[in-house]
Amino acid sequence: MRRGPWSTAITVCLAVLTVPTAMAAPAVASTAVSPRAEPSGPLPLERLFDNRAISDDARPGRADFDGAGNSLSAQDLKAAGWTPGQDLDIDAARLRWPERRPGQPDNVRADGQQVKLHGRGNAVSFLVAASSPDVSGAEVTGTGTIRYEDGSASSYRLRAPDWRGGPLSTKAVALPHLNSAEGGQQTEKAKLYAVTVPADTRRKVRSVTLPADPGPRADLHVFAASVREDTRGWTGSWSTSTAGYPSVGAWQDQTVRLVVHTSAGGPRARIRLENTFASAPVTIGAASIAVQAEGAAARRDPVPLRFGGRSEVTIPAGAQAFSDPVGFDVPADTNLLVSLHLPGPVAAAPLHSQALQTSYLSEGGSGDRTGERDGGTFTGSLKTWPYLTGIDVQGGPGSVVALGDSITDGVKSTPGANRRWPDVLARRLREQSAGGGEVPAYGVLNHGISANRVVTDRYPGDGISTDTGGVSAQHRLERDVLAQTGAQTVVLFEGVNDVRWGATAEEVIQGMRNIAERARERGLRVVGATVTPCGGYKDCTQDVDRRRRAVNDFVRDSGGAFDAVLDFDRVLRDPERPERMLPVYDSGDHLHPGDAGLKALGESVELRALVPRR
Repeated sequence: MRRGPWSTAITVCLAVLTVPTAMAAPAVASTAVSPRAEPSGPLPLERLFDNRAISDDARPGRADFDGAGNSLSAQDLKAAGWTPGQDLDIDAARLRWPERRPGQPDNVRADGQQVKLHGRGNAVSFLVAASSPDVSGAEVTGTGTIRYEDGSASSYRLRAPDWRGGPLSTKAVALPHLNSAEGGQQTEKAKLYAVTVPADTRRKVRSVTLPADPGPRADLHVFAASVREDTRGWTGSWSTSTAGYPSVGAWQDQTVRLVVHTSAGGPRARIRLENTFASAPVTIGAASIAVQAEGAAARRDPVPLRFGGRSEVTIPAGAQAFSDPVGFDVPADTNLLVSLHLPGPVAAAPLHSQALQTSYLSEGGSGDRTGERDGGTFTGSLKTWPYLTGIDVQGGPGSVVALGDSITDGVKSTPGANRRWPDVLARRLREQSAGGGEVPAYGVLNHGISANRVVTDRYPGDGISTDTGGVSAQHRLERDVLAQTGAQTVVLFEGVNDVRWGATAEEVIQGMRNIAERARERGLRVVGATVTPCGGYKDCTQDVDRRRRAVNDFVRDSGGAFDAVLDFDRVLRDPERPERMLPVYDSGDHLHPGDAGLKALGESVELRALVPRR
């Protein structure tokens, strides 16, 4: 809804929903800006700001985000590391938080404005939220246009969750309070979202037209926008998913040395760190990369990494950081050591819980040990991967992303042996390419999370929790697939946890359809894998197996939802008892394959099924 320049808050401010309501908003001081002439062409977003969303806690009446006198706390934003003018790297797009003081216009209520934007990439990213004075919490959806330098255009559909009622699992940041002009500060989660829409990678973006005003009782607010730059020329070699935000005791002025295993190699490297699910920024005092010799020892002196030319980087809550590319020859199929100095204190951290790899930790107070070669000060050990989520190499053909649960994660495989089925697949790709095969030696990125589901979240997406099952595959798709470096193809292999925990086959199928549709929108090839049997596991009843088989019927004959199918069910099942795995492939718990079963899965993949059609 658009307010006139002198209207009061009774006429509603922004919101972003589609269902009108009859509740009137309380009267507060108007925050509308002075009238201006309509622009004749695209303008930078900040020139279009017409709403005040952020207030100082001592002066909550200086802003009115939602038309009901409520606003975001400037102090909460600062505590999250979202300071004026701060660059926020979210899902591989760089968004700049408005460089405005509390009480100044800091966002635009979408109503068909033309925004100047430049870049070439597979998506345009918006930092958004919907609002409504009646607190309905409904998502707002609108259609806009991307215009390109060559005069062509493409349409997009933007979905903005509500800043108060939207989900925590997909938020960019959640703040603990909201400010009220009448009631002062209230304890309630206030959320902002980074949402992307597909762009044509063949063309350079010139501008975007924002969606029209959604109606008289809602607004869609845009705080920042940018083009997610193309990652051609880079290949993801190793990656993992943040699966939760548990307590780590307390890390203080010590160094973690993380052991990871590469798929593709290359002459230059960069790492990706993520502060996913956090409520406060984290500072990395220094970082380095090296090839592992044995244990915590490096083969040669670790190579220091920099971030924007500096050895130290502070990552705001919900954001990520890429290191500057460094000349470092990354071997394929090799263990690397990535060391991070944490000045601390760090009480909780975003991490991947099932590393199946021993990493190392120096003693508290031991300081920066990132440059140490012999590893003698790393007296502690870790079985998780905190903060580190990716290693990219220069060159190469791009990456295949394996989106899955514990079977993709490699649970029940031999720890430290790198026998997950994506590891097997990576070796096959490299060997056939070296032998003159027609399929490129893609990097293989493992985004399996133990206990993960397609339909529902295990971890709620906010706060310290002992559950590290992650948010659902649908809710993490942007971060774990669409934003991955060089992603060409995604293999979707999930569903057994859903049917075991009560989801209907129809719900799982719809979730798979949604994932496939969103991935294909971004130009990815989508390969579906059938759900493997779990008969004999404690909760794999006949009804569970019936729903599993119904999901598999869809995967095998999806009506075009998938570009190709991997029949993992057929590979592992016992022909005499198809609800069970063959004993030779069973780890012993009847749910997870062991090393032999994971090898059979990796070797069963038809490599040509992974190659996108161009």
